[in-house]
Formats: sequence, C-alpha cells, structure tokens
Amino acid sequence: MGKALIIGAGGVAGVVAHKCCQNPEAFEEICIASRTLEKCEALKKKLEGGPTKIHTARVDADNTETVIDLIKSFGPEIVINVALPYQDLSIMDACLATGVHYVDTANYEPPEKAKFEYKWQWAYRERYEKAHITALLGSGFDPGVTGVFSAYAQKHYFDEIHTIDILDANAGDHGYPFATNFNPEINIREITANGSYYQDGKVIETKPLEIKRVYDFPEIGPKNIYLLHHEEIESLAVNIKGVKRIRFWMTFSDNYLNHLRALQDVGMTSIKPIDFEGKKIVPLRFLKAVLPDPASLGPRTKGKTNIGCIFQGVKDGKPGKYYVYNVCDHQECYKEVGSQAISYTTGVPAMIGAMLIMKGIWKKRGVHNIEEFDPDPFMEALNKYGLPWKEDFSPELPD
Repeated sequence: MGKALIIGAGGVAGVVAHKCCQNPEAFEEICIASRTLEKCEALKKKLEGGPTKIHTARVDADNTETVIDLIKSFGPEIVINVALPYQDLSIMDACLATGVHYVDTANYEPPEKAKFEYKWQWAYRERYEKAHITALLGSGFDPGVTGVFSAYAQKHYFDEIHTIDILDANAGDHGYPFATNFNPEINIREITANGSYYQDGKVIETKPLEIKRVYDFPEIGPKNIYLLHHEEIESLAVNIKGVKRIRFWMTFSDNYLNHLRALQDVGMTSIKPIDFEGKKIVPLRFLKAVLPDPASLGPRTKGKTNIGCIFQGVKDGKPGKYYVYNVCDHQECYKEVGSQAISYTTGVPAMIGAMLIMKGIWKKRGVHNIEEFDPDPFMEALNKYGLPWKEDFSPELPD
C-alpha cells in the first residue's frame, strides 16, 4: 500500500515530505495534515509532479477523534508525527484506536510544565503490543540518530560502553540578532530548564547552562558547549547495558545567550499564563509569535552542523574510544529541500524510521526507542538519503 500520514507542516514536516517523495517505492502516497491547511497546500504545490501521490488535510492534532477520522478516511500504514510534543499522546491514542504504526521525533511534554520524559509514552507499551502495532519513539537526530549511533557502537565496537557524550554543534549563521532554529517555544523551554546527566545509575541535576566546555569540532572548529538535559539520556541509560555516564552537550553563541538571558529577566520565557488586556496569554507563546519562523531561516542560513557521539568502553578486555558524527551544510540542505540543516537532520531520520517499519525491516511490536532496533539498515540509509556519517577512533573528550 505504501501510505503515510504526516502530521505537521513546519520545517521538519517539509523535509519529511520531500524525502518521502524521493523514496516512492516505499511511499506511494502521503497525506500532509495540519491545523493550517494553507501550509499543507503550499508543500503539496512544491512536491507534486513525481510518482508519489500527495494529499492534504486540515486536522486538530490535540483532538484524538479528529485524528482518528483522518486516519480512517486516508487509510495510512503509519503516522509520522512531526507536530508539537504536546500532541504526542493524542496522536498515539488515534493510532492505537485505528491499528496504525506511529513514529515521532520528540517525546511527550505537558504544555503546562517544561518537563519532557518518556514515562507517558512508555505507558502505552502493552496496549501497542496487544494491537500488533509499533510506536517508534524519537526518530529525529537527537534523539534518533544518536540512539542509532549508540546501538551501532555497541554492536560493532564494544563489549561494554562505559560513557557516552552526545555533542550537538550548530555553526550556522542566519543573520538575525536572535532567532531559534526550531520551534521557539520548545527550544527555549529546553534550554532554560535545569540540565542533567546520568552517572552510576542516577540522574544528577545541574542549573541551566551551569556546565560549560570548549570543544574543537571536525569541520567547524572550537565552540562553546553547554551541558543540557535531553530525552535520549533517559532511554539510553535503560537500553545501553552497563553504561556508567551519559552527557548531552549543545553549542550556543554568546550573542544567543545574552539575548536569552535578557528575555528571561523580563519574563518573556515564562510558560505561566498572565492577564493581558482582559485575556490570558502565555509570554513564551507570544514571544514565539514575534520571533522569525524557523521554517523561514533556510535561505538565510550559512555554515554547518556537526552532531555525533563519543563512546568510551572496552573491547576484548582493552579500553577504546569511538566517535561517530554527521556534518551537514545549511546551504546544501536548502538547495535540496528548501530548509536549513536543523530541520533536515530531524526530517531525514523520521522518514528512514517510518520506511524501515513500513518495509518490515524493523518488526518489533509495542513502544520502542530507536536504539532497541538493529542499527545497520538505518546507518546504511543515512548514507543513502543525505546524512552520511564519519568515524574517528581517537577523539578528544569534552572533559
């Protein structure tokens, strides 16, 4: 059948749709659905003319019944959720009700609290198993490819992995004084939350951006990196056996952080509703409305990203290190699919994860994180579909 429903019409959804259309043997038909039908129609106009048949629909992803109705009318094998993390559970409920596979790129986060973790989605495991369908959680880059990298390192290079350092660097320049590279609301909530890392069976919390290092990245040079909480820490601690420490690092420029601190100081990053001219508004959502749309950054952004993982562990009784990473060029991404590299590095893995389930290459029923599957076909597909990876067996560590 080869039918996929894509929920969302932002920058990542645009990449997913482009990549599905580049892979017509797996995706014979797609439906792009969003609250804003005009965005879906604009995407369709860019993409139509190839062998993949493209449909559009308006849907309120917060409303499970409307998602169920759309799934029943279109009849997909899989739903690719690239909407907001707040909508994960309503879409998972719709997939469960209709017996359709599910893929997302980010774990559930309640709207009223900046707290993202897997417990809400892991609670669906037994119901998805009984329904004989698969929910693939976190098939973006981080989480996503970073989990595949971890499974690949575990399978091929280590008997035991002791430490994992995930490094996410964006050396792109969009020319704005301040803008976020993906949904501003999600991005700023993530950065202003407490940091954390996994150490010897415990999660250790840090203050926001408290721990800073400088790391010299291949192809983009030395950058300031900051320790953040990130969702794959939680799942990798469960699924990579014997790991003792997991840390997540992300780059931020001084300019970005100075703007962010100023916005925090005046209350613009708050998620608590306030009264404004007789209405309740969330300051962060208002800020999102006045910041540049991340989907508009593609033609302006120059430079590269570098995202990867450094592993330390033991093979045949000997200690070893392994670094696997991808370097992505913003302008090359824009030439290919009309987006910057942040959306590209998330959208390509979402398509790959969906493809592997649709083709029956990944067959685990239930709710699973991406590192629970065989990494080899995914690693091969990364090279084929635009995210080639590189290896280094003697990297420096961010210590």
